[in-house]
Amino acid sequence: MKRFLILIVLISLNLKAQQILPERERAEVIDKILKERFDKLLPKLMDNTGFDMWILISREYNEDPVLKTMLPATWLNARRRTILVFYRDKEANTIEKLAVARYNFGENIKSAWEKEKEPNQWKRLIQIIEERQPKSIGLNYSEHFNICDGIVKTDYEAFMDNLPEDYQSKVKSAEQLAIGWIETRTETEMIIYNQLVDITHDIIAEAFSEKVITTGITTTTDVEWWMRDKIIALGLKTWFHPTVDVQRTAEELGNHLYAFSNRPEDMVILPGDLVHCDVGITYLRLNTDCQELAYVLKPNETEPPEFLQKALKDGNRVQDIFTSNFETGKTGNAILKASLAQGKSEGFRPAIYTHPLGTYGHSSGTTFGMWDAQNGVPVNGDYPLRENTVYAIELNTTVTIPEWKRDIRIMLEEAGFWGEDGFRYVNGRQTKLLTIPRVKSHQGN
Repeated sequence: MKRFLILIVLISLNLKAQQILPERERAEVIDKILKERFDKLLPKLMDNTGFDMWILISREYNEDPVLKTMLPATWLNARRRTILVFYRDKEANTIEKLAVARYNFGENIKSAWEKEKEPNQWKRLIQIIEERQPKSIGLNYSEHFNICDGIVKTDYEAFMDNLPEDYQSKVKSAEQLAIGWIETRTETEMIIYNQLVDITHDIIAEAFSEKVITTGITTTTDVEWWMRDKIIALGLKTWFHPTVDVQRTAEELGNHLYAFSNRPEDMVILPGDLVHCDVGITYLRLNTDCQELAYVLKPNETEPPEFLQKALKDGNRVQDIFTSNFETGKTGNAILKASLAQGKSEGFRPAIYTHPLGTYGHSSGTTFGMWDAQNGVPVNGDYPLRENTVYAIELNTTVTIPEWKRDIRIMLEEAGFWGEDGFRYVNGRQTKLLTIPRVKSHQGN
């Protein structure tokens, strides 16, 4: 435990990217965080959702997305058929963590199946159920929340075929419980999250600098692959391929797909360009998702034009409008509607498409619009905002630039945390345009 606390203190010191933990120390952190989540978070989630038993069933290389987040650090996949059983006795304030598997599920979950005594895995599972007589059994199936739809048809049918009739009516979708497990962050995880976003900001800052970009030569595709190589060189992963695009005076404004799939490749970055990126990393089983902007200085320029600086401030104001409407228990659709209405009343042309962020990049929880669903998202957008959750505050506002005789889109994305004290950005947000190259002070005439 002492070593774990030392590792967390080191992370909390906001260490730079080159001081990322080696794999062995990452494993220690991951397993300790899992223990904290199993022992302290899971009982609360089970009580809140009314389940006293939660069963997760997976087979090797075909893991339930929720079970995958529970794997011990040294397990990269489930083994054979892995069955986890969590039993909550609220009156005794205990939680049992059992693996109906041939192996201990790491240090946190012990094997509860001796094949020599009971060769049939399903029969052993039924024994465990009958011994505890649960009132409500949760399985991971869900029509609308993909991460919570982890049990496959074969395993579901085998489970129900073996389950005694008296218990079959007690089986219910564990959708709410699974969402809670995926979306809720612990205090320790939020210490780590700060470093994750800081690393992401550092990668963007280096990519959008003269260290990487030579104006008139470097292309957007060059920068994308530099980012991906950089992430891998740091011993990290990216959960999507980075994207880089430019807006300039001679270009027309594309639709929302422009920044994602329809943008031209290999565009040479030129002086006067407004450059935009979208990049996210995975580290210690958490994910980031960040979009920032940079301006390429023209000869004799020392800062971006005032009209672009103002445009960024407009984007920041839309962020403020949006996050000021956050309220625990309020749905994503309600927050979206109020934020868009307020933004338009202040003269902006906003679009909001914010998603849960955490164990997965596009995670489970409430959804605040999509780029092609600005009137709300059925079901997912009707889910309420919960505390101790992280979101990719992803949005844009369209701004008319008379100097360019066109509209531009200020696209921003930053990790934000919602907790009992309200909203905060996990590691700040962009309020000034990066410049390529960085402005340097020189002596003499």
